Amino acid sequence: MVSQSKDWIRQAMPLAGVERIEAYFGGKAYGRHRHDTYAIGITQRGVQSFHYRGGLVRSLPGHTMVLHPDEPHDGQAGTEEGFGYRMAYVAPALLQQALGGRALPFIAGGVSTHPALQRAALALLQEDYPLRDELAWYEALSDMASALQDAAGLRSPRHTPDFHAACRARECIHEALPHSVSMAQLESACGRDRWSLSRDFKWFFGTSPYRYLSLRRLDSARQQMLLGQSLADCADAAGFADQSHMTRQFVRTFGLPPARWLQTVNVHDRSRP
Repeated sequence: MVSQSKDWIRQAMPLAGVERIEAYFGGKAYGRHRHDTYAIGITQRGVQSFHYRGGLVRSLPGHTMVLHPDEPHDGQAGTEEGFGYRMAYVAPALLQQALGGRALPFIAGGVSTHPALQRAALALLQEDYPLRDELAWYEALSDMASALQDAAGLRSPRHTPDFHAACRARECIHEALPHSVSMAQLESACGRDRWSLSRDFKWFFGTSPYRYLSLRRLDSARQQMLLGQSLADCADAAGFADQSHMTRQFVRTFGLPPARWLQTVNVHDRSRP
């Protein structure tokens, strides 16, 4: 980690239509400027101050910042401690695909404590963002568009879910395992646009297509672990990028790493009469 006594910016792996950074500044960061994108970020430490729409705004650790496209702003530390943050610059056209022609959401004041917006921002800003999986990408954009609407107090349009389309999408995921399936393939098989299909899937199955795929991969990996396969082989056979990718998903789902889970299961099995 770079010393906090020096300013630094770290650029994340690029995504189509989204740039992501992590940065620390001890004092003055940026002069007055503006982007043609949304700037959506999380303050991680310190007090992050910026002039925005005629006022001075302060973002504290855990707060979500949402700067609307083409709005001038600057940036500086609010205390001698400096400030650290992560930020994603999201092209409005990407969110507009999920919004379906509705007005771009505006977050008054530029800072929010809305819990759904924070969750969506954290997902978009995570370091191990699954770049190779298209389903995860569209899930993140869809969640961000919905969270922005909620935080802005906009009413979402009425959604009529299609049960048959959701079921067909589920079948396609199972047919593709352990590999992934693209949103274009799901659209073609289900006759439903990707944004509506994602909402259909959550409505009937309680989770997103990407999350459902990840859970089925974890089911497969656990079965292989119990058969004595190495963790690396289990990850590869289940369709994960590598063992560390599987481990991160495993911990997020089950609350403990694969090796610890396997040890616990084996101890339980030996205790049976």
